[in-house]
This record gives sequence, structure tokens and C-alpha cells, in this order.
Amino acid sequence: MSVFIGTSALFALLVADQDEHGEVAAEFSRLLQAGVRLQTTSYVLVESIALLQRRSGLIAVRELDERVVPLLDIHWITPDFHRQAMARLFQENRRRLSLVDCVSIEFIESQGLRDVFGLDVHFAEAGYRLLPRSSRM
Repeated sequence: MSVFIGTSALFALLVADQDEHGEVAAEFSRLLQAGVRLQTTSYVLVESIALLQRRSGLIAVRELDERVVPLLDIHWITPDFHRQAMARLFQENRRRLSLVDCVSIEFIESQGLRDVFGLDVHFAEAGYRLLPRSSRM
């Protein structure tokens, strides 16, 4: 089984004072123990690093890089895939839907995934099941 992991889950996992930290950390452990393949993209990785560095500092970035990234299956976005996501961004025409969100949705669709480990309601709006199950929608 595979699950897509988004920036919001990675951030909450690494920042202990986030409201969702405990729930996200428990879900992360549960998924790993169940042998679930955690997939993400290079765009999510870059976004997560930038967010962690800006809000928490390089210690959190180092923890992501050394302790979490080795557990993830990271898919590096090609120029063609980037163009597909840009087309989706323009088609969706929503200011609060980011390029990273569009890359993620394109990737999720390309892999036939149904579950997203994250807190971002854009995934639920796109028809995916958010994990942890008590997430926002």
C-alpha cells in the first residue's frame, strides 16, 4: 500500500508545538509499522524545507533530511510533469491552490493513490481521503 505525504504532515511531524503534532506523529509511526510506502515529490520536499527553515530553523531541516527523508519514496519532478501541473494550476484558476498542490495532485493521480497523509483541505476537495482520519474534512 502507498500513501502520498504532503508538506502539512511533514511540517506538523517535525514541529512539536503544532496543534496536530501528536496526531501526525502517531499516524506516521502507524504507517511505517504497517509497511506503508510513503510517497512524495521533490516539490513537496523543497516546500517543506523552506517552510521549516523559515518557521523553525535549520535544526528542523536537518531532522527532516537525516531522519525522515530516508523513509520516503521521493519522485523527482521532470520538466514535462511540471508543465502538466502548470496547466492544472491555470485550469483550476484558484488563488489558494499552489503549484506544489497541483504537482501533488497530478502525481497522486498518476500513481492511482487514494490516501493523502496531510492536513491540506485541497486534497479532500480533490476527492482524496486525508490521513489521519480525524483531519479537517
